[in-house]
Amino acid sequence: MAIYVCKIIKLVLFAVQETKQEVLENKDVVVQHVNIEGMGRTKEDYLGYEISDVFTARNLVEVMRKSHEARQRLLRLGIFKEVEVVIDVSEGAEALPNGLDVTFEVTELKRLTGSYNTMVGNNEGSMVLGIKLPNMFGRGEKLTFQFSYGTKETSYGLSFFKPQSGYYERNFTLNLYKVTGQFPWSSLKETDRGVSTELNFPLWMTDHTLKWEGVWRELGCLARSASFAVREESGHTLKSALSHTMVIDTRNSAILPRRGALLRINQELAGYTGGDASFLKEDVELQLNKPFIWGSVLSASLWGGMIYPLGGQPTSIADRFYLGGPTSLRGFGMYSIGPQSEGDYLGGEAYWAGGLHLYTPLPFHSNKGGLADLFRTHFFLNAGNLCNLNYGEGPYAHLQKLAECIRWSYGAGIILRLGNIARLELNYCFPMGVQSGDRICDGVQFGAGIRFL
Repeated sequence: MAIYVCKIIKLVLFAVQETKQEVLENKDVVVQHVNIEGMGRTKEDYLGYEISDVFTARNLVEVMRKSHEARQRLLRLGIFKEVEVVIDVSEGAEALPNGLDVTFEVTELKRLTGSYNTMVGNNEGSMVLGIKLPNMFGRGEKLTFQFSYGTKETSYGLSFFKPQSGYYERNFTLNLYKVTGQFPWSSLKETDRGVSTELNFPLWMTDHTLKWEGVWRELGCLARSASFAVREESGHTLKSALSHTMVIDTRNSAILPRRGALLRINQELAGYTGGDASFLKEDVELQLNKPFIWGSVLSASLWGGMIYPLGGQPTSIADRFYLGGPTSLRGFGMYSIGPQSEGDYLGGEAYWAGGLHLYTPLPFHSNKGGLADLFRTHFFLNAGNLCNLNYGEGPYAHLQKLAECIRWSYGAGIILRLGNIARLELNYCFPMGVQSGDRICDGVQFGAGIRFL
């Protein structure tokens, strides 16, 4: 009898709970107050833009959804360690019967934070130490000092970041930096000391970056055996350049996407605002990804670019394009195709590269998750060319020259995805179309980086 009564009580409680939930979900509500607790140095007007949408909610479901979206926007600002949301009925003399109060309980980041991590670039690794002063003046400003020590590059820099209130994607950055790099394929070392400003903003489906950079460049020989062409480029130069980058990115992942497309167009104009270098540079990247049968993915990539000398000045070895290596034209040495002198590669004024890829899950994989999800088998076909152009000949002659002596390769391998940071590739390559002076990697080739053809 007791068991039977307990069952009846449970059924009644369940029915009441279901009815109450239905009433709350369908009932019109009014968000009377939105409070933020835990603020110290953050200005209230800066956060008002991020939480104002909560007031437009008209029922409980909308209140919960819009509160969650506001929480995500607050975390995106990079000034809070934690953000919690509390929704409660309104209290007080002016409280409405259907009034709600939403409270965001925030925990601000410390005034000074430090970080230590490793980074993977184009077939190189580096150790990065950083010091940050987040939310300096209470409206999302950030001052960062960063030191990086890598296998081919060492750098340190100071940057100031300022977002626009209410539009975090619109922001301004000021950078001071020094970078020292070694480029063994050219027997070249380079030290850059510079200042740059960036303005980032979205426009419809695109993201744009406007940048000005002023840099003092010091070029030198990395080895005594450096060719005369490299020694001729040695010395100090000043470069002042304006650039614009437009990006459309619908991929679900930047490292190993399964679907979506990427279009990146970059233009750089040097010499208009002063300096020794004078050129116009165009660079385009296109990538398409589409799911295929049995969990596989088909991917196609196309890169291309040209640099036009202005004012009768030849282009610098530091500004030209380079091609080859495990992150671009697989089966060839790192940046080791195209114009060269005595074994030193000098880069080219025009290039193109294309790739077709098939990514598949590991064979005999059970599709139950685990470590195997980080791996993919990889089949590829790459092709491309790098050369210098005679700009007095015209577009048809330029295309004809880019279509001559095409290097290409094919092969297969295994890919390891390192979260959303980088990816590693181990491929067996068959380089074809090899030209005199090209360095090849016939067989196993290892690659690490973020941007792959």
